[in-house]
Amino acid sequence: MQNNEFIDSVAKRLRTSPEQATAITRATLTTLAERIESGEAKDLAAQLPEELQGYAHGPAGETGRFSFNSFINQVSGRAEVDGSMARDGVRAVFDTLREAIPPGAYDDVVTQLPADFWQLTDSAGRYDGRRGS
Repeated sequence: MQNNEFIDSVAKRLRTSPEQATAITRATLTTLAERIESGEAKDLAAQLPEELQGYAHGPAGETGRFSFNSFINQVSGRAEVDGSMARDGVRAVFDTLREAIPPGAYDDVVTQLPADFWQLTDSAGRYDGRRGS
């Protein structure tokens, strides 16, 4: 998947501009990379379009425990959107990731997240072109 296809997919799911979809995608990938093992973040980055790879490189070292709400709040602040848009944006990015990378690679990423993330990470099959609630 090319960068413009990835961003367009996120934008369509959110029914927002490509610019806002780009900000949310970058914020989500950055926050995700900080929360998963650095080797897994590097593997994820290698599977992404070149323009997004730099956002998916996590810091070296241990990852810490974190809450779902903390993740959403970080994405919200980084993308400069409200919490509801951040939550919907994270879902759109995960749904797009699920389509863009091999299933095993996607599973490797989401299995490192706490169970409360599964409400977002397991939603790709339900996309119907309308923005979720």
